[in-house]
Amino acid sequence: MNYRILFYTLGWILNFQAIFLLLPSIVALAYREPSGWHFLATAVIVAIVGVGMTIKKPKNNQFHAREGFVLVAISWILISMISAIPMCTSGAIPNYVDAVFEMVSGYTTTGASILTSVEDLPNCMNFWRCFSNWIGGMGVIVFIVTILPMTGSNGNMYLMRAESPGPSFGKLVPKLKKTASLLYIMYIGLTLVELVFLLCGGLDFFDSLCVSFATAGTGGFGIKNDGFSGYSSYVQIVVTIFMFLFGVNFKFYFLLLMRKFKEAFFMEEVRWYAIVYGIATVLITIDIFHLMGNLGASLKHAAFQVSTVMTTTGFATADFNQWPIFSQTILVLLMFLGACAGSTGGGMKVSRFIIYIKSAQKEVASLLHPNSVKKIKMDDKVVDHETIRSANIYLIIYILLVGGSILLVSLNGFDLVTTVTAVIATFNNIGPGLGVVGPMGNFSSLSILSKLVLIFDMLVGRLEIFPIIVLFFRDTWKR
Repeated sequence: MNYRILFYTLGWILNFQAIFLLLPSIVALAYREPSGWHFLATAVIVAIVGVGMTIKKPKNNQFHAREGFVLVAISWILISMISAIPMCTSGAIPNYVDAVFEMVSGYTTTGASILTSVEDLPNCMNFWRCFSNWIGGMGVIVFIVTILPMTGSNGNMYLMRAESPGPSFGKLVPKLKKTASLLYIMYIGLTLVELVFLLCGGLDFFDSLCVSFATAGTGGFGIKNDGFSGYSSYVQIVVTIFMFLFGVNFKFYFLLLMRKFKEAFFMEEVRWYAIVYGIATVLITIDIFHLMGNLGASLKHAAFQVSTVMTTTGFATADFNQWPIFSQTILVLLMFLGACAGSTGGGMKVSRFIIYIKSAQKEVASLLHPNSVKKIKMDDKVVDHETIRSANIYLIIYILLVGGSILLVSLNGFDLVTTVTAVIATFNNIGPGLGVVGPMGNFSSLSILSKLVLIFDMLVGRLEIFPIIVLFFRDTWKR
């Protein structure tokens, strides 16, 4: 472990965190909110520490996979803990564990909240919550790699591989820094387009900005107590569309920009993502028709909830706790599936399920034809053994961690539906579950132990297990 380069790079992350903390201070100044001083004070302290850590660049800048995993894991934990400080010291969330839960939920784009009345928060606090969704959506490290080549191309590759969602990470263009820049250009562009559409729908600028941040990051933090049910049908439809779009692999948009339309529309993962979304929407529309009374309302609510659950955003236009069991079951299954790899969505990712299904087909074919040689392919390209092995190990650890988390959260004494879906919703970065933690509920009534377990689950789910898990191995810390 190269501790000096790790320490130096963490310093740059703190410097950027200090800059981020200035943004809610500006919002507080615009709305004349005293809470802004807590952000400003925290920013100053973090900047002093960060500058002190980056005064001298170490001579040995060797940066390998081990450093990449550790840096990503520590960075996400550190920025969440720092971001919770002004929330706690201002009195908005007096309990520090609750404040950390809220900010981890924000950065991991989970959207699970312990707040019972978000409208009571100052605007700067709600801005900070939604902005954390936006930064966490594309990734903290991806943002910093875009701005500063701190560790060299190999180091940057390890960082992005550790943070980027999906079974494998691939560059869009040969230069990694340009890949990171292109990702953020597309990300910012889509966010601005949604912002314009929301402004055209009559939302004021602050609401439009917060909703756009939460949608783009598929984070789902709301600034209204009634979630999304109070917004107009126009706003709900716009957000439905953009949640779906942000759940698409960003390579699809890159191929469209490069005018490689055939290659874009033949991306297997994107195609199955759209098919599953369409089938689920139709089935739920039919199932809830008798509750809504007309086809338009049924389709609108079904499309919104499928989009918000499948992309792991966490918004809600209706209390799907009250929907038929068939619809609830579909939504729970979609919580596991998630969105595409290379998107801002969470879950296990469509691409992993494609690999699992094709691996099963291959094994069955091998039983019937022992001498046959069959390769697993996606988009007419052979999936290498390393990717398949990594996906299988991911599934094993995923099941073990989810099972262990359910066992610990069950000590809270809630019903089985609440206990299980609380873990599933946080591990897959969904947000609301069912029962007590449903779309019209929150996580405030859970014990400190349960909240700590779910904080761990949110981080492990967003970083896809391995960066957090390596922190617990002794060999990770050897020089």
